[in-house]
Amino acid sequence: MYRIVIADDHGLYRRGLRLALSAGIPGVEIFEASCFDAALSLLAEQESVDLAILDLNMPGLFNQEVLSGILSAYPDTRFAIVSGNDSRSEILTALSIGLHGYIVKSQKDEEVVMAVNEILSGRIYVPALLSRPGAAQTTHVPAPAEPVPQRRTTTGNLGRLTSRQKEVLKLMAEGYSNKEIARDLEIAEATTKIHAAAVLRELGVRNRTEAAVMLKTWLTRDIN
Repeated sequence: MYRIVIADDHGLYRRGLRLALSAGIPGVEIFEASCFDAALSLLAEQESVDLAILDLNMPGLFNQEVLSGILSAYPDTRFAIVSGNDSRSEILTALSIGLHGYIVKSQKDEEVVMAVNEILSGRIYVPALLSRPGAAQTTHVPAPAEPVPQRRTTTGNLGRLTSRQKEVLKLMAEGYSNKEIARDLEIAEATTKIHAAAVLRELGVRNRTEAAVMLKTWLTRDIN
């Protein structure tokens, strides 16, 4: 029996995808997550997850560094992106990171079920629309793209962090290690590392010290 996590902040699509997969894959067990934090919690709590389907635009998650961290933290789980964006470059960039498939939200139910079965069987799923007229002729997956430029450092970036990321940031600023943060928040250490990477990326800082300084500046300004 397969175990699948569907993580998408749009409840209507998430529930529709669950119904389609439940009807098309006998015996499948599906868990839903409405945000990045919930998805990580499910991955950490469940004994084994065969496939995690992640919304590309889910708040708090997506950049290449965080995606790579998730792949490294859960090597026995296959990961697929689901997105409304069907651009060839977006699809190939996702696959170049090491993801196992890319599903476009406009695809029919039967196509999505087929895609999930392909991924669960150990293959990489690439939507047929990639070869539509007008697409470039090459079909190979390119080398990983250049790192995305860091965000400009500003305390305003703090508002974009998820609640869990803010908790991790606070403990990071207090000098806690990933292991200590994981124990304090009762989450897996691998999950802590993913959150920490997302925090640094979102704040546009290079290390924990800079993140701590930003948090202190924000708190001081808020008090004043």
